[in-house]
Amino acid sequence: MADDKTNAAEYWKANVRLIFGCLAVWAFVSYGCAILFRPLLAGIPVGGTDLGFWFAQQGSILTFIALIFFYAWKMNKLDEKFGLGE
Repeated sequence: MADDKTNAAEYWKANVRLIFGCLAVWAFVSYGCAILFRPLLAGIPVGGTDLGFWFAQQGSILTFIALIFFYAWKMNKLDEKFGLGE
């Protein structure tokens, strides 16, 4: 019983760590690159506009979609590690 609780606590801890990592990447790209670092990225042209504008319009969305697939892949690995795989 105690082993199950310890295992569940470790699983939840790893899950929360993964969630916060994904949120940090998403915040960095969508808020950092699109707003905070936009003046630094203004001189880098991408598709006829600057990189900061590209991150605001497309980069943050593409990063969010990539993070969804990364999270699903990582959660499957985590499930297998803790014996919860399908």
